[in-house]
Amino acid sequence: MQRRNVRQVLAVMIVAALTVAACGGSSEPTRGELTIYVGAPLSGFQANGGQTVLGGVRLAAEEYNRSGGLLGYKLVVTPLDDESDSDVAVALAEQVKSDVQSGKRVLGVIGHYNSGQTLAAMEVYKDLPIIVMTPTASELSLTQKGYTNFFRVNANDATQARIDASFLTDVLGAKRVAIVHNDDPYGIGLAKALSDELAKLGAQTAVTIQVAVEQSDFALEAQQIRAAAPDAIFYAGYEVEAPYLRAALVRAGVLLPMMASDGAFLSATIDESDNTAEGMYISAFAPQPGSVVDKDWIAAYQAVEYRNPDTYSINGYTAMKVLGEAVKKANSIEAKAVGDALRSIELSTPIGPIAYDANGDLRAANQRIYIFQVQKVGDELQFVQVKQ
Repeated sequence: MQRRNVRQVLAVMIVAALTVAACGGSSEPTRGELTIYVGAPLSGFQANGGQTVLGGVRLAAEEYNRSGGLLGYKLVVTPLDDESDSDVAVALAEQVKSDVQSGKRVLGVIGHYNSGQTLAAMEVYKDLPIIVMTPTASELSLTQKGYTNFFRVNANDATQARIDASFLTDVLGAKRVAIVHNDDPYGIGLAKALSDELAKLGAQTAVTIQVAVEQSDFALEAQQIRAAAPDAIFYAGYEVEAPYLRAALVRAGVLLPMMASDGAFLSATIDESDNTAEGMYISAFAPQPGSVVDKDWIAAYQAVEYRNPDTYSINGYTAMKVLGEAVKKANSIEAKAVGDALRSIELSTPIGPIAYDANGDLRAANQRIYIFQVQKVGDELQFVQVKQ
């Protein structure tokens, strides 16, 4: 992707939309409402991450609506708070099913945020005439189950494992890696994939330790890691565990390079680490917003959300734009036509080029992982992108 071109396109789109609205032109959608649901944790420990996705979707929908809608339909963004709970996600999916069956005009669901909730909800969504476009769920089996209406704009965990393993060995020089993972399907799958990729590179898994989602005491695990004598530590899980693991390691004097997966790419990893996060590496499915969009995009986001873009705002925005452009390509809001359009679409987006394989995964050449490090910038610790 040529970043300069993406910035120019985004700037033109935003300025054009604002100009039409300001001039009182024929910019109002005329064909009624079209619902797009956003499934994500909007309360609880992952609320900030979910809100970043929702903000990106809202901005993209606002752009379409200001320019006459999507095929003339007004996009209505409806949040679904899954609370990072798979049972809640299924209940919400049943609500979507009821809406569709009652005749509500539904384009699809952008979500869910986590792989566990996406896997659970897809058992309902797979039989509905809608498109499901996850902005962040990466568990590999999601695109191996034969779903015909599922797509994602992020890389999968096979790609994350391969790139993270290469970073651990080639950049950090690790020969023996301690792998810690939570007991979520995402953490379990990613840990296995990383161990396999390390073996391909001639490195060893020094120890594998499973912990619980939302665990906060890691004194025992810190001692287990010390005893295994690794060169580096990898954590596959969420920001609700990662900072406490990091703090326990530092307190135990285990001052080894530590890398965490995309699930920890939230400010809580820094904020809850008791000032121990500096130096940590994090892999992610999105670049820093400021590196791929310009100030006009950021101002437009702030106008819609009243906050700065963060973490996965780019993913939410890209998911809505990809879905919207597929609707335009198909000249239809029918799920099958839109799905067919998605499988043949090629787009430049802030997250990178988008083109799909038959299963709804990005083509291999389009899957990107971004590596960040927690560094001190001024008086604050921040995620600083160190590798794309």
